[in-house]
Amino acid sequence: MNQHMKDATVRPDRTMVVGDARIVLRDRVIEHGWLVVSGGRIAEVGEGAAPRGSTSFEGDMLIPGLVELHTDHLETHIQPRPKVHWPIDAALQAYDLQIAGSGITTVYDCLRVGVDGDNEDVAGDRVIEVAEALGRVAEAGALRVDHHTHLRCEVCSADVIEALDNFLARCPARLSSIMDHTPGQRQFRDIEKLRTYYRGKLSMSESELDVFFAERIALHDANSDRHRRAIVDRARKAGIKLASHDDTTLEHVAESIGDGVAIAEFPTTAEAARASAEGGIAVMMGAPNIIRGGSHSGNVAAVELARAGTLDVLSSDYVPSSLLHAAFELPRLVAGLSLPAAIATVTATPATAAGLDDRGAIEAGRRADLVRVRHGAVPVVRGVWRGGIRVC
Repeated sequence: MNQHMKDATVRPDRTMVVGDARIVLRDRVIEHGWLVVSGGRIAEVGEGAAPRGSTSFEGDMLIPGLVELHTDHLETHIQPRPKVHWPIDAALQAYDLQIAGSGITTVYDCLRVGVDGDNEDVAGDRVIEVAEALGRVAEAGALRVDHHTHLRCEVCSADVIEALDNFLARCPARLSSIMDHTPGQRQFRDIEKLRTYYRGKLSMSESELDVFFAERIALHDANSDRHRRAIVDRARKAGIKLASHDDTTLEHVAESIGDGVAIAEFPTTAEAARASAEGGIAVMMGAPNIIRGGSHSGNVAAVELARAGTLDVLSSDYVPSSLLHAAFELPRLVAGLSLPAAIATVTATPATAAGLDDRGAIEAGRRADLVRVRHGAVPVVRGVWRGGIRVC
């Protein structure tokens, strides 16, 4: 990507003109298009010969910058190995570069509040430290991507409300997900798959897993209902959008609708996804689910929801590069799905779900968050612009 850095980098008050591009709009692809950026916004989009002074994109695609609402990948940079804490500013720089290199220009960084059994090293004050570092580094202009905070709230955690209050007293958040990873329900209805997951993640013996699961179930019984109500109440008061997590039954969805949830993250069944869509909730599924051909937990496949018309948003979850890859795979996997509709699952639809009305589409007046892509067996990011500035 560096070889193209100089010729298409502009200041936000300067004009950038590109031509010879396949431009993906909301409803069609301009096969031979051009685009003008001025003042950090898209000024004009056209078809045919580009204005004089344009930079040729050599037939590459031009798509909106990707909008990522849920990625757990930051934690792997902060703690690359168990008990290993990387210097936060260095971790943020590496993470931000990977996100930008994946074509993502707006990212909601997932941070967990409350200890839930396997995140003690990235909980409590450590989470606040990370959030404050993100704000500081962004304020210094050292980040390529527009970062927002997505708080993951485990309702069963004994200290989740205290941790949430401590966080919001010091740091802002734009999105909060209500999670319940109790063994035997939602994502982990299949106990054996959960055992396999934790054998690898926590290196527990079978007897240790029995104790761990029993403790988690007891925490659920003691905390889940009252903590959910408290999380919803705080989100409403703070103007934070809500996401449900792993809704499985119609009862789960009805509760989410009643709570004013905007996004259904990873519903585990087709019926929950359908009910969420009918209830006006945007349905999000994992891009790795598309690439792998199914859920690693044995739940409903994302492509099944896409074929049923109940998939709105894709999230990279734990593999940032999967977001762009999956968007280009969808038209091949789903009969009748156009490329613009597939690209919308990683641009326009997540932007709308998050309440970001200034980005997500290539239209005059929108923020010039753009990605140049060469599409082969796997799409290759050849350039990324945020607000008209070349960042990658």
